[in-house]
Amino acid sequence: MEPLSFFVMVFAAGILAGALGALLGIGGGLIIIPTLTLFAGVDLRYAMGASLVSVIATSSGAAATYVRDRMVNLRLAMFLELATTTGAVVGAVVAGLLPVALLSLILGLVLVHAAWSTLRARGEGTLPSRSGGSLWAARLRLQGAYFDPALGRTVEYQVTRVPQGFAVMWGAGLLSGLLGIGSGLFKVLALDRLMRAPFKASTTTSNFMMGVTAAASAGIYFARGDINPFVAAPVALGVLAGTVVGTHLLRSMRSRLIQRVLLVVLVLVAVQMIRRGIAGLLGGGAP
Repeated sequence: MEPLSFFVMVFAAGILAGALGALLGIGGGLIIIPTLTLFAGVDLRYAMGASLVSVIATSSGAAATYVRDRMVNLRLAMFLELATTTGAVVGAVVAGLLPVALLSLILGLVLVHAAWSTLRARGEGTLPSRSGGSLWAARLRLQGAYFDPALGRTVEYQVTRVPQGFAVMWGAGLLSGLLGIGSGLFKVLALDRLMRAPFKASTTTSNFMMGVTAAASAGIYFARGDINPFVAAPVALGVLAGTVVGTHLLRSMRSRLIQRVLLVVLVLVAVQMIRRGIAGLLGGGAP
């Protein structure tokens, strides 16, 4: 592929990834990795390195807007980052020891689980119960509130199951470092399903956290030579442009619609990565 065509394709994919990442709180890596590997022929490890760069770009671009609109629970995010950053460092080290096909298969399988969890959650309400909360949440003052323009009112909430959420966040950080995806999906699911934060607060808080999580493992990827600037640069530029679109859409969209978009993205990417992983392990596809 010619350099200009490659740049345009990767830049366009970055715009799409940035918009979806800011909208869904997933960091954009789930769009970037399949696009680079399946359509641009980029090695999976380089794609993962570029994905981490895009995660940092998405988080940086979206977090400023979400913090300004007071949709991010800063205290909760900073507490949970203690878990995600340590997990990310461990995952980044382990990623260098596993074959590429196995990494692709693992990514696909965890996406299947995430899609199933999202599908089960669709029948439930998207607003929290005011009677929730826990002793840990009260002591750490992890409660939050934000104004939802789509509902036209302020949403107040308490989080629950703080120790369990902290443990899941460590696993999300591990997956971030292992697969280079930012693990925003699992942060959102943990915040929304386990800790019972409202979906918009979950996506915005996840976005805020992802940049720190990705930065913790990106240094290891860079030292290993898995971040190629000719791949990562157009990705980062496209993601920053797409993030502007996603942040504006989030404030006016209803949570139910966002969850539907998330489910479609999960299923499509899971199928692609599982197929590629199995083909690689069986020797019938790219390693």
